[in-house]
Amino acid sequence: MLLARLAEASRQIAAEPSRTAKIASLASLFSDARPEEAALVISYLAGRLPQGRLGVGWSVLKDRVPPSGQPALTVEAADAAFTALAEVSGAGAQAERKRLVRELMGAATASEQEFLLRLLTGEVRQGALDAIALEGVAKAAGASAADVRRAVMLEGSLARVAGALLAEGSEVLASFRLRVGNPVQPMLAHTASSVADAVRAVGACGVEEKLDGVRIQVHRSGGDIRVYTRSLDDITGRLPDVVASVSALPGDRFILDGEVIALGSDGRPLPFQEIASRVGSRADVAAATAAVPLSPVFFDLLAIRGGGADGAGDLLGLPGRERHAALARLVPESMRVRRCVVEDPDSEVQLRTAEAFLAATLDRGHEGVMVKALDAPYVAGRRGRSWLKVKPVHTLDLVVLAVEWGHGRRTGLLSNLHLGARTADGTFVMLGKTFKGLTDAMLRWQTDRLSELAVSDDGFTVRVRPGLVVEIAYDGLQRSTRYPAGVALRFARVVRHRPDKSAADADTIENVLASAAGGAP
Repeated sequence: MLLARLAEASRQIAAEPSRTAKIASLASLFSDARPEEAALVISYLAGRLPQGRLGVGWSVLKDRVPPSGQPALTVEAADAAFTALAEVSGAGAQAERKRLVRELMGAATASEQEFLLRLLTGEVRQGALDAIALEGVAKAAGASAADVRRAVMLEGSLARVAGALLAEGSEVLASFRLRVGNPVQPMLAHTASSVADAVRAVGACGVEEKLDGVRIQVHRSGGDIRVYTRSLDDITGRLPDVVASVSALPGDRFILDGEVIALGSDGRPLPFQEIASRVGSRADVAAATAAVPLSPVFFDLLAIRGGGADGAGDLLGLPGRERHAALARLVPESMRVRRCVVEDPDSEVQLRTAEAFLAATLDRGHEGVMVKALDAPYVAGRRGRSWLKVKPVHTLDLVVLAVEWGHGRRTGLLSNLHLGARTADGTFVMLGKTFKGLTDAMLRWQTDRLSELAVSDDGFTVRVRPGLVVEIAYDGLQRSTRYPAGVALRFARVVRHRPDKSAADADTIENVLASAAGGAP
């Protein structure tokens, strides 16, 4: 498939507000793709590179190359170029990356160059999410979307299912089953504003600690124990302490869902960044383990030998209360999340107990609670309404220091905000970027306002005078070497513009750091 075909489909999907029309466009695209190209098409539409980070920044991309007059670049050729970029290292790496990027861009037409640029900068945001791509694949293959969804849930990869489906037809979907050793996509949660709202929405439920750790899925088959991340990467070799903990459990064939956390000397959880750094460390695992020992904490059991209605081990379809009972028989209390149970959502006594549980959880240094329906199955890979998360919302008033031009539906609009806090000397220090939370009306308004404040525009980023304050919600802070203050916002999103405030009214970096040190964000 020519990359031009994919770039045009991406443009059409970005401009099309109708979900039905997006699915039709995707179905047409997948009908044109060869089965072996399906994984790349899905990955690129979602803005993901299979190779991961390539070390290509704006300094490499800023020098434009004359485009090719005719489309000839294929999706697979682009993938080969990305692989070559990923393999560059050592002395002269930057120069070699520039050469490879110029070579790739020179083979691309103008529209292909625009798509490649957005792909390399993480700016492909046209709404072709996996859920919509899944329905497009199903439509192209003449298969049931529900059957495809279940296959993806069990296989853990839309790309693999799509390749098999397009090559072999809908009969292949029955071959995808839950297997120990093959990770599945984790079940996810929506958000609720309070414990009371969550309990009333879910009904009879378990209220569990929400830990600020790294999600893991652990598979055991006899003596073989494998640990996978939320994105289904195998990280077994980095977590010998987790493997040791699981090896002590009595069962010999099971799949557990949970998180790894680290506790300080005071028994309180260490910041997420320290846990993530430990999990991500590949060098000197023994030293990393000694410096930051990790504790696995489990909250669900997806399979166990002899479990399930037919004894095959699959527990996904069982209600939550039965899965938790099986979990409790396998995993000791010290390795399970704390929880309380609300059997009657109309009971004021039980509701107060749940709210007290949230308060105690926050006092222990965790980030909130999960409210999970006792009668709901485990729906892998879906953000269902039977799991709701409740945690305090932190907000800051920050100043816009720069803004990036949008792409797709946001073409012609100033979108991604660069956010900063005040310093003692009256300057500003950057804490991160976000384009989340902006409605179409907000985008139009901020484009007009920031255009008035613009001092430079390189075609990608517009630098502005610090005159617009924005209220930002965020989940916490993490250490970052990218920003001068050494910290960055986690999961920042815009609540509202604050034209009623001046830059002098914005939060100071001292207050931001003090609140973090005090255990708030």
